Amino acid sequence: MKTAEDFQNGQILLIDKPLNWTSFQAVNKMKWALISKINLPKKFKIGHAGTLDPLATGLLLVCTGKFTKRITELQGQAKEYTGTFYIGATTPSYDLETEIDQTFPTKHIDEALIQETVKQFLGEIDQKPPIFSAIKKDGVRLYEHARAGETIEIASRKTTIHEFEITRIALPEIDFRVVCSKGTYIRSLAFDFGKAMNSGSHLTVLRRTKIGDYNVADAMDVTLFEDSLTSVL
Repeated sequence: MKTAEDFQNGQILLIDKPLNWTSFQAVNKMKWALISKINLPKKFKIGHAGTLDPLATGLLLVCTGKFTKRITELQGQAKEYTGTFYIGATTPSYDLETEIDQTFPTKHIDEALIQETVKQFLGEIDQKPPIFSAIKKDGVRLYEHARAGETIEIASRKTTIHEFEITRIALPEIDFRVVCSKGTYIRSLAFDFGKAMNSGSHLTVLRRTKIGDYNVADAMDVTLFEDSLTSVL
């Protein structure tokens, strides 16, 4: 079993974040488990290498102690996601955080069009982050502008889609697997994908399965983390 010294010297912990948890909540639960079970000081360093939205599940890399210096390096690695697009409707947040605001025709959409549209998103693309995101504009997070009903111009940014495949077609649902660079918003990909098919789309399921060589198959449910620690009396 790992000791307090091990965590101070540095660990990379693979956590499977549950649905409806924020990344901060997951890290905070782990921090207090380490403090209470193995007597780490309250100010010891711990942080995650890449936020997952509350409505997403999957791999969260949590760094402790000296390994928090590696967070920037880990954040820069390619990420793999799986999930589901709902075709024919959009939401302001591009996912299930908000209600459907518009519906679109889907009768013209078939497998050939879907597969052809995938090709448009491979390689380097321009992408606008969702208005419901934590990026700051003029010192205020975009989601705060959105919730206040404000209209904000969002600049597009370059991102890279290394791999993009459709794994199931059962309209109005499409399942996918994507490997992408840092800073890619899968919610924006869902929105843009629907628009490219002259329809609409929003994200209904998202799971992060890999970060670099780290795989969610090797991750621990955060609710079991405390039980994995041996108390120091």
